[in-house]
Amino acid sequence: MQVSEVMTRTVQCIPPGATLEEAAAKMKSLDIGPLPVCDNDQVVGMITDRDITIRATAEGVAPTEVHVRDIMTPEVNYCFEDEKTEDAACQMKEKQVRRLVVLDRNKRLVGIVSLGDLAVEAGTARQAGDALKGISESNLPNR
Repeated sequence: MQVSEVMTRTVQCIPPGATLEEAAAKMKSLDIGPLPVCDNDQVVGMITDRDITIRATAEGVAPTEVHVRDIMTPEVNYCFEDEKTEDAACQMKEKQVRRLVVLDRNKRLVGIVSLGDLAVEAGTARQAGDALKGISESNLPNR
């Protein structure tokens, strides 16, 4: 099965120049935690509700004065829409992430695939379980 068959196609982006307040409001209105950061039609980063909390709010940063580009994660984990779901699950396990941005072969955003998307498909449920185990393993010593 290909990633395009299970991914969510309706993905919203936020520009890097948006404020954290704008990003948080968009997350709230869409009821989501992650937002791809797009400059024109290229994905340049990812920002999550956790990024806002840990990198800004916990540091006492005013959400109206800081831009998405200042706290986003610039390294974006992605897969291609024509890749196999098993490969996406393996990548999630290896990178210890619960979702991947989905790109077409021109590297334009076409969707997002989550561990949950993979888990509901009978053919990938086992791979999703393996990925979850890998994601959940601690990188910290003595754990």
